[in-house]
Amino acid sequence: MIPWKIERRPAPMWVRPLIPLISIVLTFLLTGILILAEQVNPFEAYYYFLIAPLSSRVSAIEVLVKATPLLLTGAAVTFAFAAGYWNIGAEGQFLAGAVAAAGLGMVVQELPAVLAIPILILGGFAAGMLWASIPALLKTRLEIDEVVTTLLMNTIILFIISFLLNGAWRSPVSGWPQSPEIAASAVFPKLIERSRLHLGFLLAWIATGAIWVILRRTPLGLRMRAVGLGKEAARFAGVNVRRTMLTAALVSGGIAGLAGVSEVAGIHYHLIEALGSGAGYTGIIVAMLGGLNPLGVSLAALFIGLIQTGAQSVSRALGVPIYLGNVVEAALLLVTLSVLVLQNYRIRRA
Repeated sequence: MIPWKIERRPAPMWVRPLIPLISIVLTFLLTGILILAEQVNPFEAYYYFLIAPLSSRVSAIEVLVKATPLLLTGAAVTFAFAAGYWNIGAEGQFLAGAVAAAGLGMVVQELPAVLAIPILILGGFAAGMLWASIPALLKTRLEIDEVVTTLLMNTIILFIISFLLNGAWRSPVSGWPQSPEIAASAVFPKLIERSRLHLGFLLAWIATGAIWVILRRTPLGLRMRAVGLGKEAARFAGVNVRRTMLTAALVSGGIAGLAGVSEVAGIHYHLIEALGSGAGYTGIIVAMLGGLNPLGVSLAALFIGLIQTGAQSVSRALGVPIYLGNVVEAALLLVTLSVLVLQNYRIRRA
């Protein structure tokens, strides 16, 4: 007879704020095994991951640069998940916003910055919404699983970008598969001189703050949280579930689109196929690590930005593959999800 049994019992409230910290510690313990396999001291590696990037002004600012698109995509995922809409398509919506920014940036040559920049921002938001609208309508009208459709939309946008960059938008100067440069007036101004930190960072914080206000202080936020907790109960209470989920999906897509705008107008100034390095997918990690809370998402985005910057430091200093940062991020998502599930169970004597 087994002397122990597993029973379903939610964790105490005081445990929930500790989940991100527990997940991070467990992730570092697991990835430490891989670091040991490379014959590198894990403590030394984690020093370069977590401390070295903050030891100089240049690398500390770079952490903020890396965090900017993650803050927006993490906020986008959080907004959709709050309403029970599982938007796995932030990557495609991010790229749709980037395509819009690159296209609009080429046609605002004669406009001053006070007009050109808002046009790119609004255009990127609209493009993200448009790309999100297809799976959202399929979900709300035909009950087609949004996890599948949003993932498929991510692949479709990649082919569209490849078609553009190897066709009409191929750079006439270099011949490389990248779009022509956007207008100088459409480039995001830098927040700190001689750095890459740009207006998109401020835009990300504004968007995250707006999401917090909407979710916590507005009737729409109340309806979204009600739908996220239980669609049938929300419907019984008089909430229009379809409209609420559609609104959440469209706004989520728009916010992800802003991340694409910030990368084009703030960093690259043109569209490339490798834009963002999976910022949309990383936004899911940010949202889950942040507990689907805008404040937690902000801290999680900064932490992942630190990991990404630190991956470059540890690679240079110790010769560890730079892809170790990606391994840490993936492990962090899996561990966080596992901890979130296991918090609802207890092991006790039979």
